[in-house]
This record gives sequence, C-alpha cells and structure tokens, in this order.
Amino acid sequence: MDLCQDSLHLVLSHVFFASDPKPKTGIVVFYVGQIGTFNRLTPVDGTVKMSTPARKRLMRDFKRLQQDPPAGISGAPQDNNIMLWNAVIFGPDDTPWDGGTFKLSLQFSEDYPNKPPTVRFVSRMFHPNIYADGSICLDILQNQWSPIYDVAAILTSIQSLLCDPNPNSPANSEAARMYSESKREYNRRVRDVVEQSWTAD
Repeated sequence: MDLCQDSLHLVLSHVFFASDPKPKTGIVVFYVGQIGTFNRLTPVDGTVKMSTPARKRLMRDFKRLQQDPPAGISGAPQDNNIMLWNAVIFGPDDTPWDGGTFKLSLQFSEDYPNKPPTVRFVSRMFHPNIYADGSICLDILQNQWSPIYDVAAILTSIQSLLCDPNPNSPANSEAARMYSESKREYNRRVRDVVEQSWTAD
C-alpha cells in the first residue's frame, strides 16, 4: 500500500472532510499528521508507557488496520494517546446507510484485550441498538466479548449492525418500533442521519 492509500485509512485527533458534502466516490479524505512511531510517544506525565500488554496489542491492531484494512472502516489512535482512538465507518452499500460517514470514539483500558473498549458514535445516529449518547448495544462489546477480537473486528461488527439491527434488544425504542412497524419511515429517518453526516463537524 503506498503513502496515498495509507493516508485514507488514518484518523488522527482531528478529522476533516472534503469540501464536497457528498463525495461521489464515497471516499473520505483525512488530513493526516506525522504518525511517527508510537513506541516513542510520551504521555502528558512525561513517562513512556508503551510496554504494557494492552498497548503492545493496540500497536498490533493499528498495524493490521494499516496493512489490511477491511472495506468501509478506518481508525487510528489519537496523537500521543494510543488508548484513545478515532474511527470512521462508511454506511454499507445498497442500504439506507449508503453514503454516510459516521465517526466513533474508542476508549481502551489497560485490561484490553481481556475487556472490551468503550465505543460510542460521535455522529448523530438513529438506530434500534444505539443509545442517545452514542453508546452501542452490541453483544461483542458486552457479554460476548473475547480477547480474539481486535479493532478491525469491532468496527466491522458495528458496520454490520447498522443494516442488521436487533429490535428485540432496543437502545432506542422509537427506532426499534419504527424498524418493526414502519420500515419506510425508518429508512427515511436513516437517510436524514446520512445527510447530516456529510456536514457534521
């Protein structure tokens, strides 16, 4: 993968979208700062903490995302903090979510990968399994978590959840009811969210 391709898969502390509010190619362009080598980054307290198992694992996750990124997802640690990631999920093609670019945050603890990260949508969402604060009702982030899951698997699972919700375990009761009883109105609300994602800060 060349430098241009690499840059399309990195989300650092700030994400800026191309001026076209609805890119015809569905590609998001990121202004990417210097990545450097994360094993030499120094936290605010001035101590280097890159040798813990959680941080080593996150470096492997990041390397995998750079080398073999799954279609429609992108993510990277924030500058100087490998425990806090920014990510973007593209709405799956040929679904009501098609064309959307949805931002998320992932907060990892030193217990990772034995415990899942805290994941929230930063973008406004309308979905049966997404709470008003952006947190996500997804089994692999809760009781079905396994240390084999990495960042790529987490983001891919969330992308799949967008078009395959579980209305029987609702985080948003209005969205769950609409999805079950009035799919046409539900899809209209989703399209509103997609359009908002083009211009959201």
